[in-house]
Amino acid sequence: MPSLQLADGELNYRIDGPDAAPVLVLSNSLGTNLGMWDTQIPALAKSFRVVRYDTRGHGASLVTEGSYSIAQLGSDVLALLDALKIDKAAFCGLSMGGLIGQWLGINAPERITHLVLCNTAAKIGNAEGWNTRIDTVNAGGQQAMRDLRDATIARWFTPEFAAAEPQEADRVVSMLVATSPAGYAANCAAVRDGDFREQLGAIQAKTLIVCGTEDAVTTPADGRFMQERIRGAEQVDFHAAHLSNVEVGERFTQALLDFLKR
Repeated sequence: MPSLQLADGELNYRIDGPDAAPVLVLSNSLGTNLGMWDTQIPALAKSFRVVRYDTRGHGASLVTEGSYSIAQLGSDVLALLDALKIDKAAFCGLSMGGLIGQWLGINAPERITHLVLCNTAAKIGNAEGWNTRIDTVNAGGQQAMRDLRDATIARWFTPEFAAAEPQEADRVVSMLVATSPAGYAANCAAVRDGDFREQLGAIQAKTLIVCGTEDAVTTPADGRFMQERIRGAEQVDFHAAHLSNVEVGERFTQALLDFLKR
């Protein structure tokens, strides 16, 4: 896969779909990589030039020292768009990717045509919880990433999906185990510090908010908070936990297509 040379390392990305089609950028969640969108690609690539990438600290992208910020991760997206000579794009991000989407909608409104915020919130969790996870991963390294596996399955998927689709659940959770501990901890800090509760009204792009009714991390109530503050925003809820795009695959993709084609 191609990569973009940033000032401090390479950002891994992949493009699917016709060169002349409208551009859709897909942004992964904390602890996954661009492969989390595999289920969506066949349908999306028929109508869009789909650009997906490994967020800094994930997959085959650069891992830099120190804590990251959502502004830094959003700037990486703008650098990628600039390098690909893309003036405007639709953006779909899940969880941490949704925080990046909010930052882009607030700080680069001229670049975003449509915004899809999936299983996310204007503020995710609290500092104490994130600091505990950061300390655990920094102290335990790769073993700590392996230890996170079982708890992560329970957060990312409903019990019925994990039981019915064990291979798919394992495929996605394996991305977490393979994630750089340093990169994961640095991104935990970015999520910890991301807070757009007072800035949502600045978002101008057409916005769709996707929630999972069984998502204990970013709840439908978190979605309604955003929907009530972003002018004209719509919300759709699926019976799913945190990774709704994986759990309800085709229905998620169809809702995304229906929104993006308006």
